[in-house]
This record gives sequence, C-alpha cells and structure tokens, in this order.
Amino acid sequence: MNISISKQQLAALPPAQFPGKIVVVDTTAGVDDAVKHLREADLIGFDTETKPSFKKGQTYNVALLQLSAPDTCFLFRLNKIGMPEPLRLLLEDKDKLKVGLSIHDDFRNLNKTYPFEPAGFVELQDYVTQWDIIDKSLSKLYGILFGRRLSKSQRLSNWEAEQLADAQKHYAALDALACIHIYRYLNDGNFNPLTSPYQVEPEEA
Repeated sequence: MNISISKQQLAALPPAQFPGKIVVVDTTAGVDDAVKHLREADLIGFDTETKPSFKKGQTYNVALLQLSAPDTCFLFRLNKIGMPEPLRLLLEDKDKLKVGLSIHDDFRNLNKTYPFEPAGFVELQDYVTQWDIIDKSLSKLYGILFGRRLSKSQRLSNWEAEQLADAQKHYAALDALACIHIYRYLNDGNFNPLTSPYQVEPEEA
C-alpha cells in the first residue's frame, strides 16, 4: 500500500498559515544575529527562491535563501548581500541538522554564484519513503500529514523586487518551516501509514 494525495484532494484542503516570526535579512549587518539564532535551534528548515524567467535562455541567480528555526524564519536576500561567510559556514556545518526538499537543485543553483560544500542536510523526498509516501512535492507531503494546503500563488513572483511583499514573505517562510514540521512529525512517530486516508494501491499511485 502506498500513500499519495491527488491534486483534487489537495485543492480541497484549507490553506496553511505561517505561525511564526519572519525576519528579512537584506544587509550584512543582520547576518551575524540571524546565524546565531539559527545555530541555537535544534533543526533548520531550508529553501531558496529565484526570480522566474519567461524568456528562453534567460536565467537568474538565486535571490532568496530561507533558513527557518522552529519559531523564526530568516529570509536572506542573496541578491542584495551575497553569501557572507557566517552563512556559508552554517550551510557547510555537518553537525547542524538542516532539512529541505529537492535540495540538490538548490545546491546546484546556489553554487553557480556562491560556491560552498553543503553538509548536514536531510532530503525529505528520500526520508518520507520510509513511511510508504510516494509523493515528492512539498505541498503534497504537507497535505498528507497535516491536512493543510501550501499556497503556490507567489512561486513565480519577482524575488528580486526592491521590497518583498508580505505575501511573498509568508510564502517563502512557510515553505522552509514546513520542512521542519514534516521531518519532526515523521521522526517523532506521529504518522501511521495504515490509518492514513490517502492509501492507494500501487497501480493507482
């Protein structure tokens, strides 16, 4: 038996809300305090955002790096501050547990501009297979576990805008925090595939 949620089931779920604090880091002066807070957390959620390209052959560098502690998400505007050393060292720290989804795509895109050697990361797409979950998107994983839908309305917005809109901040922060929630919920033994309403036969998935 596999666990999978359909697009229709996902669309019917109520929207998720970001419950914590959001801090935008758009100057190098704010980096040290942000990294200090993150290093004090037992778990860090990880994600990135890049300005979308609508022209063939046109690409952009990663504009935003989201790193979330359980209570606060920090939005590092890389297009404004680059990759300061404390931030790079945190991403390379093998002893600091970080969780994300499709992280190798993020690593590849970040490395185009900010070379680093990622360490201490858990890929949720691999992690969830222990519970027979076959979906790979963050939205579907969150829907299966929490019965809430992550909005994707801001995904193709301008992440290099002079000021990020509140909707962008909440979207970006929730994606990073969702990684923490998913990892913790599974790791703490709170999910039983046998009682999930999203059981499907393998050929149906």
